Amino acid sequence: MLDALQTQAPDALLALIKLYAADTRADKIDLGVGVYRTDDGATPVFKAIKLAEQKLVDEQDSKGYLGPEGDLGFVNGLMPYIFGADATMGGRIEGMQTPGGTGACRLAFALAKKGGVKRVLMGVPSWPNHAQILADLDLEVVAFEHASADGSANLDALLGALADAGEGDAVLIHGCCHNPTGVDYSADDWAAITDVLATSPVLPIVDFAYHGLGYGLDEDAAGMRGLLARVPEALVAYSCDKNFGVYRDRVGAFYVKSDTKDHLPVAMSNAAALARANWSMPPDHGGAAIRLILRDEDMTRIWLDELASMRARLRWVRERLTQADNEVPGLDLTALGRQSGMFAILPLGKEQIQRMRDEHAVYMAGSGRINVAGLTVGNIDKFISALAEVTA
Repeated sequence: MLDALQTQAPDALLALIKLYAADTRADKIDLGVGVYRTDDGATPVFKAIKLAEQKLVDEQDSKGYLGPEGDLGFVNGLMPYIFGADATMGGRIEGMQTPGGTGACRLAFALAKKGGVKRVLMGVPSWPNHAQILADLDLEVVAFEHASADGSANLDALLGALADAGEGDAVLIHGCCHNPTGVDYSADDWAAITDVLATSPVLPIVDFAYHGLGYGLDEDAAGMRGLLARVPEALVAYSCDKNFGVYRDRVGAFYVKSDTKDHLPVAMSNAAALARANWSMPPDHGGAAIRLILRDEDMTRIWLDELASMRARLRWVRERLTQADNEVPGLDLTALGRQSGMFAILPLGKEQIQRMRDEHAVYMAGSGRINVAGLTVGNIDKFISALAEVTA
């Protein structure tokens, strides 16, 4: 059997991590790895998480299985933050815990396929694992351009793809803080998308991985909430890895929305069966910690303050890069200020990206994607100077 296997190409980002680690230059800058960093370059454990973990150490009395649905206290505790004051939209939403946002995406696509979906409309570029999961499930991808040349969302491309779609199709939409471009749909864009999907047979699948890192919890969720209020059914994949900083604990949730309430128990039974066949039970620790945070007013306040500081830092980096537009005459940086979240794509060629690495110790993905959280007060001026040199 092993003779029949072929070596797979290594993940490009993992290869970049190795190159960065091997670089001995003291002033090297890592803009490749997609995790939040403080102004000191650290990816810390949230204070709120530490408090909740200590409470688990003191009070948790079992490590027994939870079942494929996971910790429903965690799942339901998140819902007001995701979906608003009417957390279940009148009993039209139910959910379950998953291993990270990746598990939630996998479950959403698998359930969609089981329900008859054969093709998924997807804006490109997208998070690379989207395409890998869809390929593994043998679902066809119908690609359209997500961003326009001016750094805004290409709404016409999405609406054109929807116009050509029909029964057996789904559309993947990033809820906010688009990975990898940082280009989000405006309020008017969301309204136009919602108008089409409200009467379309196309199934909306929302990947909501960076909630709270854009403009605020309510602001980031506004477009999706408006969509869910009008479409007859939708799937939502949610990640807590970023907005609670629990990357390695793999904390996510999957939600189904249906206007036909009788459909929800059937959908959730199928989701549970798919989860059982994929990972059996989700990991408990991170979800349990978040459940405790959301049930305690003091810990919730600490978490919200920490999230606000992350959001403010990301906004500062974007504003500084926008202000540097005149310092980098060969590159238009103004669009970065209109975008949001942790990621952006710089229109650099392969040779320029290589020069950034070789000459300036700046590591970024070959696509030009950067993690803006990798820029700090201490290194952002060096980065801007390096950009000016390679684009001159």
